[in-house]
Amino acid sequence: MISVADLVKDSKLPGNYFAPDAYVQGDYELGLMENRKGSRLLALPDTLLQAIYAGLEAEIGQAGGVVLFNCGRWWGKNFYRRFNEEVNEYYGKPLTQMEMVEFLECLKQCWKTHGWGVLDLDFNYYQQGFLVAQVKNSPFAATAPEGKKPVCFAEAGILSAFFSQLTGKDLHCIQTACESMGAECNYFVMGVSDRLKAAEAWLEEGQDHSTIMERLSHKT
Repeated sequence: MISVADLVKDSKLPGNYFAPDAYVQGDYELGLMENRKGSRLLALPDTLLQAIYAGLEAEIGQAGGVVLFNCGRWWGKNFYRRFNEEVNEYYGKPLTQMEMVEFLECLKQCWKTHGWGVLDLDFNYYQQGFLVAQVKNSPFAATAPEGKKPVCFAEAGILSAFFSQLTGKDLHCIQTACESMGAECNYFVMGVSDRLKAAEAWLEEGQDHSTIMERLSHKT
């Protein structure tokens, strides 16, 4: 016979942890923002992002992309740690034990709530050893100067570090399409560094995302 205690035990169903109204808190009049755990959140104004791009271009030219990518890698490692801790504490299980759909929804909502745009993942090239991330309305692309190459180096670094931590493999990430160049969205391709070298060369040739992915899929 089922007891009443068994029925009410652990009856609370967790909601959307990263829902903006619940996750972002603080005193906006004082300019203070915190997440629901009490950790400080940092707002990056468009003018600051524009100044970062301009300052790096003036000081070190094309090497600025490497600097931003490495900053993104550091950011991504810490982002993964915090994301894992918060999800584990709230849902009562680590990322490795979550259902894929549950994990993806958490990540996409977290990405959106932090103001980084709308994230989606494409697993169509998983068997070939690649994972594709699609980001729309990226603030990094919106504030970047127009150019002939993708410029969301920080995002590429974040994705590289995050999924390296998640999979336990050292993954590289390159951007193959950028909103700053008029693309409808930003595409990022993740995979083992040696296998992405060819893609970097094709990107220099001006090949688009679809062509690059088709070539990667057929490259042995």
